[in-house]
Formats: sequence, C-alpha cells, structure tokens
Amino acid sequence: MKYYILVTAAFLFLISCGNNSISKDIFVNNAEELNDAISQSNPGDVIILANGIWKDVPINFFGNGTEEQPITLRAENPGEVFLEGQSYLHLGGQYLIVDGLYFRNGHSPESAVIRYMIGKDSVANNCRVTSTVIESFNKPNRAINDKWIEFYGRNNQLDHCYIAGKSNDGETLRVFFTGNKHINTNHQIVNNYFGPRPRKGGPRAETLRIGDSKTRFTSGYVNVSNNFFEACNGEVEIISDKTNYNTFSHNIFYKSEGSLVLRHSNYANVDGNLFIGGDDSEFYGGIRVVNTGHWITNNYFYKIKGEQFRSPLAIMNGIPMTPLNRYLQVADIVVAYNTWVDCKSPWQIGVGQNLASADVLPISEIRSAPPIRSTIANNLIYNTSKDAKPLINHDNMDGILFKNNIINNGENEYAEYDVLKNEQVKMKPINDWLYAPEDAQNESMSDVFIGYDFEKIQQDIFGSSRSKSNNRVGAISKLSGAEAFKIDKKKYGPKWFSVEKIKVKPNIYSVSSVEGELAKMINEAKSGDIIELTDDIYTIDSSLKIDKDIIIRSQDENKVQILFEGDSDTPVFEMNPNGNIRLEHVSIKGQSNQLAFASLQENMSSAYKLSINNCEIEGFEYVLKASKGSFADSINFNKTILKNCKNGFVLAADEKGDYNAEMVTFNQCEFNNIKQNVMHFYRGGYDESTIGGYLTLTNNTFTNCGSQEKSGLLIKTPGIINVQISNNTFKNNNVKFVALLWGEKNNHHNNNTLIQSGKIKVEDQQKLEILY
Repeated sequence: MKYYILVTAAFLFLISCGNNSISKDIFVNNAEELNDAISQSNPGDVIILANGIWKDVPINFFGNGTEEQPITLRAENPGEVFLEGQSYLHLGGQYLIVDGLYFRNGHSPESAVIRYMIGKDSVANNCRVTSTVIESFNKPNRAINDKWIEFYGRNNQLDHCYIAGKSNDGETLRVFFTGNKHINTNHQIVNNYFGPRPRKGGPRAETLRIGDSKTRFTSGYVNVSNNFFEACNGEVEIISDKTNYNTFSHNIFYKSEGSLVLRHSNYANVDGNLFIGGDDSEFYGGIRVVNTGHWITNNYFYKIKGEQFRSPLAIMNGIPMTPLNRYLQVADIVVAYNTWVDCKSPWQIGVGQNLASADVLPISEIRSAPPIRSTIANNLIYNTSKDAKPLINHDNMDGILFKNNIINNGENEYAEYDVLKNEQVKMKPINDWLYAPEDAQNESMSDVFIGYDFEKIQQDIFGSSRSKSNNRVGAISKLSGAEAFKIDKKKYGPKWFSVEKIKVKPNIYSVSSVEGELAKMINEAKSGDIIELTDDIYTIDSSLKIDKDIIIRSQDENKVQILFEGDSDTPVFEMNPNGNIRLEHVSIKGQSNQLAFASLQENMSSAYKLSINNCEIEGFEYVLKASKGSFADSINFNKTILKNCKNGFVLAADEKGDYNAEMVTFNQCEFNNIKQNVMHFYRGGYDESTIGGYLTLTNNTFTNCGSQEKSGLLIKTPGIINVQISNNTFKNNNVKFVALLWGEKNNHHNNNTLIQSGKIKVEDQQKLEILY
C-alpha cells in the first residue's frame, strides 16, 4: 500500500513538473521570430521583444491563455521597445497580456493601432494592454479616419497607458458593439493618461466614443474610471457615450475644451469626477445630458466657463419622435451632491432649444421637448464673485424637481428662479482649484433631500461617508477628505513614462543675410529657439520650411526686409505639420504670383500656427493659402500692415462640417488694396455639435479692398459659428456687403465705421446642408 502511494505521488509530481515546463520565456529579435513565437505559444508563455526600434511590424497576437496562465507579450525593458513606421498590434483569442510597448514615429496602415480583434473569427476576450504608449502616431493625411484603439469582445482592459497627440480624423478610442458577442462587455478603461489631443476643427475627434447612434438601446457596461484627461481639445465631446449602463467615475478632466456627453446613452453612472478649468479658456466643458435614467453625483467643477453645449451642466432639449441619431428627451435623471465653484452659468436647462430655426430645418431637427420626471437636489454653487446668470433656462423646466440646492453668489442674492437657496457658505481653499466647505456650517448644508434610491449614494467624491451624521450638500461632505486629496499623475499612465514635458531654455541665434544662412539656421534650430535678423535686407529664393516652433525677429525694432524671389505659386514660409512661426518686426515683400504663407498641399498630419506681430506683408498673390487638408490651431495677426495683394486669407475646407482654422484673430491691422478674398473662412454643412471656428476682427482698418471680389462680400464666413467684428473702420471698399453674419449663431458686430463700403447684414437663420 505504501509502495502504491509513493508511486502515485511520484507520478503526480512528474506531471506537475511537466506542466510547469510548458511555460517558458521566449526572447525574439525580429518580426519573423515574433510571429513564430506567437504561433507556437502556450498558456503561461512570455514572449519578450528585444529592446530597440521595430519598424513596419504588424503584430497579430493570437493565442489562448487561461485566467491562471495568460500568454504575455512584453518589452524587454518597458519603454525601450519602439514600434515605428507602419506598425500595429491586434489581439485575438483570450487571456492575453501586452505590456510596455511604445508606438511613435509612424502610423497604422489599418483602421486601428491597437485592436481587440484580428478578424471576425478572432475576437479578443479577457485581454489586457497595459503600460503602453501611443504618441502622435498619426496618418500622414489628417482627413483619413482611424481609431488608435478599438475595443471588441468582452472583458478587455486598457490600463496605465499614455495616449496623446492624435490629430487626424477619428476618435482616439472607440468601443464597438457589432453583435451579441460584443455587448454587456464589462470592458475596463482605467488609470490611463489621455491627452493632449489638439483641436481638430470639426466633428469626429472625440477622445473616447462608446458605441454609435445604432447602439442607443444596447447594454454596454463599460467602466471608464480613474483616468486623467488633459487638454483633450479635439472637439466639443471628450467622451461620447452611446450605449447603456456605463460608468464614469473618479476621472480628472484637466483643462480640456469639451465635455463628458451622455449622447445616446441611458442609465449612465457619472460619479466622483473632477472637472478643472481656469481663466485661460472659455471652452472648458462639463457634463452634457441627453436621454434617460442617468445618475450624476459627487462631481466637482472649477472654473468651467463653456457655454451651451460646453456648459458645466448642460441638460438638453430633445426632439419629439426623434430619429435614432438625434436627441431623445431627457427623463428620469438625478443630479445630486455636486459642487460648482466659480463656473460661468453652471446650470443650463433646455440647451439646444431651436424653435426659432423651424423655417430652415426639417421638423426632425427641432429640439422642442424639455426635460421631464427628473430631480436636481443637494447641489452647491459657490462663486467668489457674482454670476449674473448661474441658471439659464432655455425653455421649460417644470418637469424637474429642485430640492435643497444652495447658492453662495459672492455677496449677492440670487432671485431670478426660486430653485436655489441663498446661503453664506464658508469654504476653505485647499489648493489653486479645490474649495471645500468648513466643518462648521449652517443647518441648511446638512438639510439634505432624501429622494428615491438616494441611500445608494453612500460616499462623497473623496470617499468620506454620507451617513446621516456626515451628509451634506455638495460633492464634499467632510473637509478632512478634501485636505488629504492630491493629484498624483504617477497613478495615470505607465510608471516608466513621464507625462511632464521638460522645459528647455530657448537658444537665441544671430543670423546675417549671407545666402542660405537663414534657411540653414531654421533647419538646425530646435523647437522654441529664437532667430534674430541682424542685417537690413535678406533675399530668399526658395521656401523656408517651418516644421517646429520658431521665432524670427528683428534684432532691434526696425523692420528687417525679406525679399522673396522664389518660383511662381511657392510660399515664403511653407507651413508643415507642427509648424509654429512667430514673426516680429519683419517686412516681407513678394511678387504678384507668390504666396506669403501656405500649408503643404497634402500630408498635413498635424496643425500649424501663425503669430505675426508688427510686420508688413506686400505684393503677394495670397497672404495665406491653406489647403483643404490642413488645419491651423491659431492664426494671430497684430499691428501688421497687409497691402497690394491679390488675395488675403483663404481658409478652405471639405463639405463635412469641418473647418481648417480654429482661432483666427486680427487686431490693429491695416488692410490696403487686397483685391479679393480679404477673408474667406469657410465651414460647409450643418452639424449642430460643431461649435467653431472663431474669427475676431477688432480695431482694424480696411481701405480700397475688394475691387475684384465677385461675391460682393468683403469678409466671407459661411458656416462659421463664432464671428466678432468690432471697432473696425471700412473705407472705400467696393463691395455690397462688408459681412453677412449668422445671427442665430454667435455672430456679432458693433462700433464699426463704414464709409463707402456697403453694409454689415445679419441673417438670423441661414439654411445649410445637413450632414447626417
């Protein structure tokens, strides 16, 4: 008997040893070895990519691990394995882990960089990508749509990744729901660092999109928690939620020009998020609400100043009998225990109500259904100075039950609506953006409304209990919890990757007019450097390539002359992706068939910037000629003379609701004898969720311009949402209209002087082609 037991034990031991021997580390040095390792992988195996640059490597990682023994693909050293060129990572199978890769200097030849599916028959389930970086991995042509990360299947995870710099068309991350095996997903998107994402100039630039209009009745169960979103400025929607039962908790939205939008979703849980803005932008957004059953609790908003769709809290009007892709009436939502500090008009109810546009829009576009059967309770609005309109009611808010909401409006009483109680609340500044109520407060702070199911709100934003003795109005129930909270950026993204960019002191180079020296120095300079021109006249015979942040200025404040003798239809300054030129005290003179500034005709993968101060530009066919595929984040001309040019600024765009410049500003400039297209800033098609671009003309003079303008318009802004024309002088301009403004949008004019220059006309409603 003892012998039998010993033999059995030995046999089991050998089997155990055999199983362990199956798991192994496989070191690979190239794509061929990698593909062989993947094809032969077994549960528990670890495939290790050698340090270095892996160029043009498509990785189809298919395998079947187990929960106890996943198959791992990892970098030899995290952050030292670089996927470049035309590379991607697609996963299929189950229980796979990818760790420590870095995508840079290239783009995916497919529709995604990371995809949790190889093909329809190889979907990923229970797979994880962690500690991985995708940085500026953009298509060469920014108009080509892709998604950097595509989720399919179920129970997949993206965590501790850094995802930043997407500039081309398409969402940064998209969760797809394409059949029963892709619903009720339980996907986890946690502890990642998203952004910056630069402004794109139109729709289809969300950072996260969960589903689409066809999935508005689909169960998602996606968890988006503990992520850091910084400068996610792609478009008005940072997150677009289009399925049901998703969770957005304890995320930080830091200085991001958009909102968390519950677009086609129902029953979302939005809890414990921080929305941190500031005085440096009017476009920082909060939460926009559409549809049914959402719980929005314990969120904190600081200096969120966006309007309408970007409001700190935007509760929208819906469309009766709405089409799938439009707006369902808001119903049965709860907004409770939130705090707004120094936000601009933090509550906007009935956003998007557009009955005035009934004559130019089909009935299926009229948002006339106000919110119903909803509760707004136990919230705190705190302003250090008076906000004239802390609540804007765009339609009818009788369908909302308001209970125990408190406002401290500086030293002023608020009385327009009786849904807010005026109280003096003692707030302690914890840091630059966090204010918390002192523990000793008046009784109204503890007089909370307990609505149906409110007992499930058991903690505040920082995890303090909302027991009966501790519960208070607002996101913060206990001062000590706020005092202990600190933003630790190391919690987000890979531990091996620093999200803090090192600031380098710029070099200043003196450049003479010796032939070729200026072009050579621009090529050799690093981004941020300053080039000072020391001679009086510089003759240039070929375009200067601008692909970095560079300042070119006169050594003193006298205008240095740049004479351009380049070929026909070539620019003095050729704007490339990421080009940012600042000119100061420079005079640029060209011939009638040349361009002062122009973008590349194609492969403008990223935005450029122009900043022109105290300069003079003369004698060109175009001052700026922008290609349809280009995008300028900002164009800023200040105290600059523009004269004797055939065309001024032509900012073309495709007919997709896009526009190809965001912030266009002219201040104290002189326009003299610009024959046509003095300003042609264009956006084609109607898409109500696109709320740019921005044209600001202030304190300028326009003289003898428009002599060849066939349209009869001096300033052409078709489809542009934000136009401000103020304190300008228009003299002897041979046009019928100085401008034709869109009154229903944010187009305004005031204090302009018009002398023999036609007039400024405002059309309240303009009919445009609907794009959806």
